[in-house]
Amino acid sequence: MAVHVFGIRHHGPGSARSLLAALHKLKPDVVLIEGPPEAEPLLPLLVNESTKPPIALLLYAADEPSLASFYPQAVFSPEWQAIHFAAKNKLPVRFIDLPQGIHFARSKELLEKAKKEAEEAAVSKQPNDEPESAKQADAQPLPTAQENGGQAAPPIYEDPLTWMAKAAGFADGESWWEHMVELRRDPVDVFSAISEAMIALRGELSMPGTEESLTREQWRESHMRQCIRANEKEFKNVAVVCGAWHVPALEKMPKSSEDAAVLKGLSKMKVNVTCIPWTHGRLALHSGYRAGVESPGWYHHLWTASDQPLTRWMVKTARLLRKEDLDASSAHVIESVRLAEALAAMRDRPSPSLTEINEATLAVLCHGNDLPLQLIHRKLIVGEMMGSVPAESPRVPLQQDVISEQKRARLKADSVPQDLDLDLRNETDLRRSLLLHRLGLIGIAWGEQRKAQRVKGTFHELWHVVWEPEFEITLIERASWGNTLPAAASAYACQVADEAQQLPILTEMLQRCLPADLPQAAERLIARVQDLAAVSIDVFELMASVPSLANVVRYGNVRGTDTTMVAKIVRGLVTRICIGLPGACASLNDDAAQQAAKAISEVHAAVGLLQIDEMTTAWHQVLIKLTEQAGLHGVIAGRCTRFLLQAGVFSPQAASRHLSLALSRGADSAYSANWCEGFLQGSGILLVNDEALWRIVDEWVSSLSAEHFQQQLPILRRTFSTFHLPERRALGERVARAHKPQATLPRTGFDVQRARRALPLLAQLLGLEYEPSATEEEGAQ
Repeated sequence: MAVHVFGIRHHGPGSARSLLAALHKLKPDVVLIEGPPEAEPLLPLLVNESTKPPIALLLYAADEPSLASFYPQAVFSPEWQAIHFAAKNKLPVRFIDLPQGIHFARSKELLEKAKKEAEEAAVSKQPNDEPESAKQADAQPLPTAQENGGQAAPPIYEDPLTWMAKAAGFADGESWWEHMVELRRDPVDVFSAISEAMIALRGELSMPGTEESLTREQWRESHMRQCIRANEKEFKNVAVVCGAWHVPALEKMPKSSEDAAVLKGLSKMKVNVTCIPWTHGRLALHSGYRAGVESPGWYHHLWTASDQPLTRWMVKTARLLRKEDLDASSAHVIESVRLAEALAAMRDRPSPSLTEINEATLAVLCHGNDLPLQLIHRKLIVGEMMGSVPAESPRVPLQQDVISEQKRARLKADSVPQDLDLDLRNETDLRRSLLLHRLGLIGIAWGEQRKAQRVKGTFHELWHVVWEPEFEITLIERASWGNTLPAAASAYACQVADEAQQLPILTEMLQRCLPADLPQAAERLIARVQDLAAVSIDVFELMASVPSLANVVRYGNVRGTDTTMVAKIVRGLVTRICIGLPGACASLNDDAAQQAAKAISEVHAAVGLLQIDEMTTAWHQVLIKLTEQAGLHGVIAGRCTRFLLQAGVFSPQAASRHLSLALSRGADSAYSANWCEGFLQGSGILLVNDEALWRIVDEWVSSLSAEHFQQQLPILRRTFSTFHLPERRALGERVARAHKPQATLPRTGFDVQRARRALPLLAQLLGLEYEPSATEEEGAQ
């Protein structure tokens, strides 16, 4: 009997090539892979023809789906190639890593312990005295289930391979491993050398990680050794595929009783598994994946390029640049290849690595400009490839319903961002809108709705959509709310309706429910809004709820929803606001006044949106009352004056009178500054285009004496500094035009006869028939 341990990097084309060559030579009876045992039922799916990597094994706790872990696989992953080798040769494959259920149980224990300690610390905490446990919590982040085994993310330590890399003249362990293993085109047996290197490292260095992560590593290696022992009894020739760091621990095994003692008493949770599409972006190290690589797109190219990988890569790069309308000729490609090879030779490298390739690309194809190189990095080096899984992959009902809705809406879940312009009068676009709104309600931000700047009408929606693999786990978590997307979204909205105690929360949710077409949830939310509005005495809370309700009234009409009840609620709220607003605005400090002015602006916009005559009249009356209220903060008074001017309630003369009084010499300087800010804030573009507003400000400034102007200058500077630079420039240009002498035509010396000579040609240019007058005929004679 023999056990052969192959140490690999989890995602590396060179490791995969060497592993396949070693397996063909070894011809094992069984293949053991470092992976979660709970995922073994998915092995037939992984070798299914319709499965296209990159994909990921998703494991989650059956009772707590928030405890989840992903095990990504790419076509260049050694584990993926080992699984397919075993399938082709009809060999059994087994996963031998520590069961994920043990990781989940341990994570749950630590989270509950940390929560309990935090609660005890909060009870015993004295003013200005931070408990020791809280300080420790700050120094040590709480463990959470994450990628790569669901382990707690440890602090960053130096890679042990760095020591070997520095000895070989490399900057870091990543580049050393890539040159020694991953860039090899000819498969060679490097595993004995890897084993020797890992034995030396583990003999000199301790494994990096926290005490908790080290404990879990002991559990993992003990469990893998136990699995190897069990398979030794069943098979003669055993192949073990694991991370390179574990090789010494699996080659030299202690007594079975010692490993059994390490694993004794470990609790375990029930785990469900499924297979989901993954992306190259999520395989990248910068995504937070601990076992990720820096360049998954480049590694995919190294695996799939049958020959001349460097030349083919440069051709790919040139095609990408041409697609973006950037110059990239065949001569550029040839020179880039030559430069990359020359750089590798100068550095005594066996072949150009991505470092040399990027330097050559930057110098030749990008002409020294970093921006095209960033595009190459995003689309080629990392890549935007997304895998696919068979339809028979295990899924919860909510996932199946979302997939069906995506097909009906003809909207593919893709990792490549795209922009959608939806016309809600079109059935397909309406279905897409409903899908995106409903997913957003349950916490899946597949699409981000953006404001339509140039499109008029509420039947248009602009969306920016990009699918993230993590949405799958969110769907699993939300499966307890309902088996279909409308049911789950409605249940969530109803839960918010039952639990919320603030009107703005309810009205914002109501605004989201109507475009999602959830009538039952909308009815419950409306009922809750009525109940809370009836007992609320906070005027500003009432004001915060009006904009959302106004949008509901307006948007519901577009969707054909009956919003009569919502309109009644809005009328009642505005009436109560008009009664209580003057008292609520009395004696406010600067911060509170700014918040009040913002609330007034939002309600004013909502009232203008609804265009209900009695409501508009009542609102204008309360604004007039505020402008006359003694002791009112200047920001509020100025804002109300501007709104009344824009609405036509105040004439330009009346607004000018209010401005002059507020900014007169006798007024308090702080009040004047605040009034001016409230009157003009956010009005830069209005000053440019609104003639009435421009005249008021211009006439007031022009009427100031030199001394008074010096006093008011800081106030004006403070206000105008809030305008954007283009607005300030346009204001300056308008001032210059207003004071520029106008050119006038001379009143004398005009030659009528010469002017009449141009009339025939002008008529011909305009396509008109020209008949000379009697005077012209006499002149011609």
